[in-house]
Amino acid sequence: MSTYPKIGIRPIIDGRWGGIRESLEDTTMNMAKAVAKLYESELKYPDGSPVQCVIADSCIGGVKEAADCQEKFDLDHVGVSLSVTPCWCYGSETMDMDPIRPKAIWGFNGTERPGAVYLAATVAAHNQKGLPVFSIYGHDVQDMGDSVIPEDVRGKLLSFAKSGLAVALLRGKSYLAIGSVSMGIVGSIVNAEFFQEYLGMRNEYVDSSEVLRRVQLGIYDEEEFGRALEWTKKHCKEGADYNQKHKVKNRKEKDEDWEFVVKMTLIIRDLMLGNPKLEEMGHAEEAMGHNAFISGFQGQRQWTDFLPNGDFSEAILNSSFDWNGVRNPYMVATENDSLNGVSMAFNYLLTNTAQIFADVRTYWSPEAVKRVSGWKPTGDAKNGFIHLINSGSATLDGTGQQSEGGKPVMKPFWEITDKEVKSCLKATTWYPANRDYFRGGGYSSNFLTRGGMPVTMCRINLIKGIGPVMQIAEGHTIDIPDKVHKVLDERTDKTWPTTWFVPELTGEGAFKDVYSVMANWGSNHGAISYGHIGHDLITMASMLRIPVCMHNVPSDRLFRPATWAAFGMDSEGSDYRACEVFGPLYK
Repeated sequence: MSTYPKIGIRPIIDGRWGGIRESLEDTTMNMAKAVAKLYESELKYPDGSPVQCVIADSCIGGVKEAADCQEKFDLDHVGVSLSVTPCWCYGSETMDMDPIRPKAIWGFNGTERPGAVYLAATVAAHNQKGLPVFSIYGHDVQDMGDSVIPEDVRGKLLSFAKSGLAVALLRGKSYLAIGSVSMGIVGSIVNAEFFQEYLGMRNEYVDSSEVLRRVQLGIYDEEEFGRALEWTKKHCKEGADYNQKHKVKNRKEKDEDWEFVVKMTLIIRDLMLGNPKLEEMGHAEEAMGHNAFISGFQGQRQWTDFLPNGDFSEAILNSSFDWNGVRNPYMVATENDSLNGVSMAFNYLLTNTAQIFADVRTYWSPEAVKRVSGWKPTGDAKNGFIHLINSGSATLDGTGQQSEGGKPVMKPFWEITDKEVKSCLKATTWYPANRDYFRGGGYSSNFLTRGGMPVTMCRINLIKGIGPVMQIAEGHTIDIPDKVHKVLDERTDKTWPTTWFVPELTGEGAFKDVYSVMANWGSNHGAISYGHIGHDLITMASMLRIPVCMHNVPSDRLFRPATWAAFGMDSEGSDYRACEVFGPLYK
């Protein structure tokens, strides 16, 4: 991505010349500059570079200056719009009328020339015109000219900007489906209308045979393949072969599988983003890629019935490092589950960290754990826990081998050290794939996520008559005794990675207990991110008009457009009604 969307800041001013406007020029522009400084110091793009802000050339006191600002924003690739003001101004003359850009207004809480009055008047104008806007208003009165951004205002400014940039970063990108429908999983029945109307994305499709074609015809960077294979042999330790004796491949066949899956990894990445090296080799069309921010690999069954599986490729691409060193993770959905791929992308864009793709596979009650292992769960596990596990496709960052302050974390790639990369690789074993599942062989990663990490699991589902809805569950990874892990884990498949997850409980509804979370989860897959980011997911979903049907985020962390309050006092019900009335962002 050569050009990232910027945050546009609109300093709004009382347009009355002859004493009023002149007295407010510096105060208003300084307010805009203070926010720009906050954003540029706190927020980063996916490549680790600081977020860029664009401030209007002048304060905006009327429609002409508003139009000039709009033109500047259009030319400067502004994707998110924030208006700031310390004073009363002329609302509908100065407001941002762009229907696509997420927008917010910070009205300064002061008494001299209260920006809160402009905020209220202009929010009303947005509501009446059907242009949802986020309202930001500090709790405590400040003095005119105070350059300090209060903590409550700061939190909302950052949440709005992170969510708005995530929306803007997806717009115009592609979801690349490699293959088609995997084992009847409905998320792999890619819904183009959802991508187009809700995300502003397009859909690209290639048959799985395109991967095989490039393997057989050598359409990949041979020099990089050599480095990648050497790195893989050095750092990806192979585990025991647990297949039935008659299904065990010989050493030559296993080595050939390693070569094949490394080539697959290069090719899937090239299909997503392109590779100028291919043009040098005479493959100009292949060199362009598909402008894909997210991809999905069908794999099962037609591919994996006779070729090595995609577990290695998916796991490495979803990680923050490979043979080229640390780098941004790619979003690659197992089994072409496009909806979980989108969920991963939401999490990633809000955090800049790699994402765990997993089955939400098993709820283990304390009684069931005691029955099969002899251990009575205690501590964080006392109410039971959920087994998150899938066939070796989860990011290796999910080992929890990165650390901060002595605690396990998952970091943006630019903060990950070489030592942490080696620790993630050392904690991962690559087992020959279970050939009852994967007749063609391949390799599946196995690791155990360290406990003690705050995480958020989310998922988008499509519902007939409603459209997309989002589920969110904040919680923590946990540790359980090694012998208990072995007993529980091997009841599924001991060649796959495991994360033991406990959601935060509210005592009500879907979060009454751990069982209820599992019972109410809307699909077989979930996207798991480091950190408690449920509030940002809710903010982002509201920008896209995707209602949230299940979450455990406290009410004081919810931040939706101001007009949502006009749809009733029940926040979840009003979310549904507002999303229905305003409809998809890009329709």
